[in-house]
Amino acid sequence: MKFSIFLNPQIPGSGYAAEENAKAKRPIGRDTESYQRLLHEVREIAVHADRLGFDALMMTEHHFHSEGMEFSVNPLMFLTDLAARTERILLAPLGLVLPAWDPIRAAEDVALLDQFSKGRLRLGVARGYQNRWMNVLGQRWHAAAARSDGSASDTRNFDVFGEVLKIMKMAWTQETLRYKSDVLDYQVPYPYEGIEGWPAQEWTRTFGAPGELDEDGKVVSVSVCPRPYQNPHPELWQPFTISDRSVIRAAQEDILPWMFTPNPDDHAAKAKLYQEESARQGRDYRLGEHTGILKIVGIADTTEEAINTFGRSIPKDFAAFFGPFGYLEVLRKKEDERHKPISPEKGDAKRMNDVEMALFGTPDDVKRGIQRMLDRMPDLEWFGLYMQGQQGVLPLDTVKRNLELFATKVAPEFR
Repeated sequence: MKFSIFLNPQIPGSGYAAEENAKAKRPIGRDTESYQRLLHEVREIAVHADRLGFDALMMTEHHFHSEGMEFSVNPLMFLTDLAARTERILLAPLGLVLPAWDPIRAAEDVALLDQFSKGRLRLGVARGYQNRWMNVLGQRWHAAAARSDGSASDTRNFDVFGEVLKIMKMAWTQETLRYKSDVLDYQVPYPYEGIEGWPAQEWTRTFGAPGELDEDGKVVSVSVCPRPYQNPHPELWQPFTISDRSVIRAAQEDILPWMFTPNPDDHAAKAKLYQEESARQGRDYRLGEHTGILKIVGIADTTEEAINTFGRSIPKDFAAFFGPFGYLEVLRKKEDERHKPISPEKGDAKRMNDVEMALFGTPDDVKRGIQRMLDRMPDLEWFGLYMQGQQGVLPLDTVKRNLELFATKVAPEFR
């Protein structure tokens, strides 16, 4: 098993743990001093995780968070900074929200980071669920936030995601790219019939990629440079693969799914679906192979101490911010009324622990939680520590100590 940390960068002093400070500096997301504190903490954690032997560091993409939460507006740029400060840890945007990107710009930026890091990049790709920013940045493709409800809007987002990824793969794997997309109304080159009047025809015919120019000197294809360091491109990951159709497409595209289904039985069912669809594509993965799961982890000398340390701020921020997006559903128990939403009051540390969204306790408690997953998925490949409510909320030394306890007391048993 391999281990990752998933940073959801939060500006220190934002959220309910520092409510008065967040109000005084409102909007704290535009406060430079506060943002510099965020950069310092994330850099410290990244270097610490690298030295402790964690296998990967993951980071999300979100925009317009004036409140200071989920503050990684461009994970590729953030991870470029961290690539220069770390030595061996894999770096993964989890994920790049493709319906908000131009496919060629995305392909170029990904290839650059893969070259900068000499192949330490793993590319997470996502659909985007927050309408505040997805509706703005996705407007070029008429793609709004994904709702995972099978609606026309959700299907449009699903289709745009697939088309952007298709073009990115073409850009990485083909020396020259010529493509007309009906899904996106996107042409390469533009106009598709060819770009006339390219002044440096002789230079391009001599040194450029074969086929960029036709016999009349028109640009009829482009060569997207550089290519990724890895051949043909970085391994693809996808975060929070909950809906069945996303699991199925991840298997069809050979994308490693990261799942946030807390109950081990639920996760095993999704892993089984992924395994079965992968087999239909000719890839015979063992149950749990090429999949990952995320959980909040908080370790202390006693379970009570762990809940007191990590369970005070995490549930409140999680319920207040993520609850309205439907994430409280991960806290549902079998005895809860089936069609009644989970109330924020139920999002406490004990329930998080009970449903195993979180593993709060001693190193032995956490090891038993991981073993319960392995009992159902013997070949689970990745386990990720979801750090929501830790960085930016708890003292930095507490966060680093938690990672150290996991790396030294838990991880060695499963490697």
